[in-house]
Amino acid sequence: MERCPRLAFTPAYSGGQSPISALASMPNAFPCANRHVFWKRWIYSGIGHLYEEKLIHVQSQQLLLRICEAIAISNVQQRKSGGVYEAIFTAAKNAIVEILIEMLRIYPDLMRTFDIYQNIFLVSVLHRQAKVFNLLYGLDLTKNSLTIVQDEDKNTMLHMAAMSIGATTLSRIQGPALQMQRELQWFKEVKSVIHPRVKEGYRNKDGLTPRELFTKEHKDMMEKGEKWMKDTSTSCTVVGALILTIMFAAAFTVPGGNDQTTGLPIFLNDKYFRLFIIADVLSLFSSSTSVLMFLGILTSRYAEDDFLESLPRKMIIGLSTLFFSIATMMIAFYAALSLMLDGLSSITFPVICLAGIPVTLFVLLQFPLLVEMVVSTYGPGIFDRK
Repeated sequence: MERCPRLAFTPAYSGGQSPISALASMPNAFPCANRHVFWKRWIYSGIGHLYEEKLIHVQSQQLLLRICEAIAISNVQQRKSGGVYEAIFTAAKNAIVEILIEMLRIYPDLMRTFDIYQNIFLVSVLHRQAKVFNLLYGLDLTKNSLTIVQDEDKNTMLHMAAMSIGATTLSRIQGPALQMQRELQWFKEVKSVIHPRVKEGYRNKDGLTPRELFTKEHKDMMEKGEKWMKDTSTSCTVVGALILTIMFAAAFTVPGGNDQTTGLPIFLNDKYFRLFIIADVLSLFSSSTSVLMFLGILTSRYAEDDFLESLPRKMIIGLSTLFFSIATMMIAFYAALSLMLDGLSSITFPVICLAGIPVTLFVLLQFPLLVEMVVSTYGPGIFDRK
C-alpha cells in the first residue's frame, strides 16, 4: 500500500471490493465494534488468547491509515470507482467509527460531500449505531444543517429514529420491554438535537409525523413488551407472596417456642434469635414491597412513554426488594438452624448449603436482568455529548 497507493481503490477482481470497501465490512477488525463482556474488556491487553485479536486491530489501523493517505491525494473519479463513498456508508452501518474519524482527520473535505456528510447520520440513526451518532455532537458549527436533511421519502432524522428495521444492535438487548425502552431513548435523544423546523410536527411522504410513525412501527414490540412485563411480574409475584407467607408465619412460631409463664421467647437473649427476628422482619417488609411493585406493573396502563422510565423503575424496585427478601430469608433460616442445632455445625452447614442451591439458581437467572435494567435506566447511557 505504501509503494502503490492506487491499491486502495483497486477492486480485487472485476466487480469485486476494493480494500477500503472490504475494511468497512469487517467490524471485528476494529476495537470499537467488538463487544466483549465486561471482564474481557478489563483484561483485553493481558490475556494470551486475545493477542491475535489485538494484533488484527493494530494491523487494521495501520492499513486504514495508509488507505486514508491514498484517499487524500485521489480524485473524485478514483473515489467513486474505488467504492470510497459506499465504504463510508458501510462503516456507519457497522459502527466502525475508526474509519469515519480517520477519513475526517486526513481529508475533511471528503466528508463535506452532501450525500455522505449529511446522510451518514441518517444511516447511524436508522441502524441504531450510537458511536457514529455521537460524532454529531462534535460538529457544533454544522450540526443544525445536518439534522434537517431528508431522504427521498421526506423522512427526517426523527422519522429514522421512529423506524424499526429489526436487525439492529437493539436485538442484543434482553427482553422486548428493554428494547422498547432503548427505542424510546433513541427517539428522545434525536428529538433533542434536530433542528426545530423538522421536529415532531413534520410529515413524511406518507403523511405521518415521527410520533405517528413510531407508534405504527413499534406496535408489535409494545405488545410483546407488555406481555414480557406481565409474565415476569406474575412469576416474581408468586415467589414474593410465598416468601411473605413464610416469613409472616415464622414471626409467630419462633424457634424454641415461648416461656409458659411470661409468654416471651425462650431464646430472647440469644444473639442468633435477635438475628432471626431482624432478618425475618426485613424479609417480610421487602417481600411485601416486592409484591406491591409487581402488582403495580400488572395494573399499569402500558402507554408508550411508560416503557421509558415508569415500568422499568417499578421492575427494578420489585426485583431489588425480592432479591433482598430472599437474602434475608436465608439469613433467618441460618439463625433458626443455629438456635435449634447449637454446637452441631457439621449438620447446620451442609443443610444451609443445600437449601441455598435453588435460591442461588433463581438469583443467578434473574440478577443479570436487574443489572441490565438498572444500567439502561439510570446508567450513563449510550449517548456521549462530550
